[in-house]
Amino acid sequence: MTDELDRVRDHYRATGLAERLKTALAVLGPDELRLKPEQLATLDQFHTRGLAATADLAKLAGITAGMSVLDVGSGVGGPARFLAATYGCNVTGIDLSEPFVEAAIYLTGRTGQSGTVSFKVGSALTLPLDDGGFDVVLLQHVAMNIADRPQLYREIRRMLKPGGKFATFDVVLNGGDPHYPVPWAKTSAESFLLSAAATCEAVEAAGFRTLAQQDDTAGAKTWFAALRASGPPPSLNLGVVMGPGFADFAANLGRNLMEGRLGVLSAVFEAVPVN
Repeated sequence: MTDELDRVRDHYRATGLAERLKTALAVLGPDELRLKPEQLATLDQFHTRGLAATADLAKLAGITAGMSVLDVGSGVGGPARFLAATYGCNVTGIDLSEPFVEAAIYLTGRTGQSGTVSFKVGSALTLPLDDGGFDVVLLQHVAMNIADRPQLYREIRRMLKPGGKFATFDVVLNGGDPHYPVPWAKTSAESFLLSAAATCEAVEAAGFRTLAQQDDTAGAKTWFAALRASGPPPSLNLGVVMGPGFADFAANLGRNLMEGRLGVLSAVFEAVPVN
C-alpha cells in the first residue's frame, strides 16, 4: 500500500502550486480582491464535465443547507467551495497531496469561505476524522487511483451518520485497455479501474444500499467534443494545477471514452447498519 500511495502522491506533487495560482489569478485582480467560486471553475474542478458534474452530483445526493459534507480527494477545493456557496452546507476536504491542500486553503481564503470550508492532508484509506460526522460524502474522480476499494468504501461508510449518503462520480472500465497517460495516472501502475457493476458491488459490500445509479458516459463524450471544438483553453485551466502536459492527459481520457474503453458512473448510496 505504501508504494501505491507514494506513486499517487508523486503524480499529484504539484510543487510550487500556490505560487503558480497566485500568478495565474492576477488576471482577475489583486490578491486582496474577493473572488466568487464560479470564477475559479475552469481550474479547480478536477473531473470530467467540471462544475456541471459537481452540481448534478450534489442534486442527486440531496445536499441541503446545514448539512455536513465530506469531499474525499478534494484537490484544490473547487467542489467544496461550490457546495458551501450554493447550498449553505459546511464542507471538509481531504486530499493526499500537501500542495493541493495548501492551494485549496489559499483559494478558499480568496473566496472568503474559510469559516465554512476546511481542508486536511490525509489518505482516503485512513481518513483523519472521527466516526459518523457527516451527512454526505462525495468522491469525484478519485477511486481510479485506489487499489484497495473495500478499505476505501469502509472508510467512507465510517464517516457517515446513520442513513447518510455516499455520492460518487468516477471513471470506470467499459471495455479494452485504456490509453495512458490520463489525468490520474501516467501509467497503469497508478491506475486501478473497475467496471461500473464491480464498483457498485464493492460499495454495497461495505455497508451501503444503492439509491441511484446512472451511466454518464454520453454526457462526458459530449463535453470532450465541445472542448475540442472551442479552441484553446482559457488562461485559468487545469494545466495551471497539473502542468503543461495535462492537455495531453485529458485528450487521452477523451479518446478512451470515445473508443468505448472507459465510461463514467454517477451513483448515490445510503449507509445501512453494519453487523
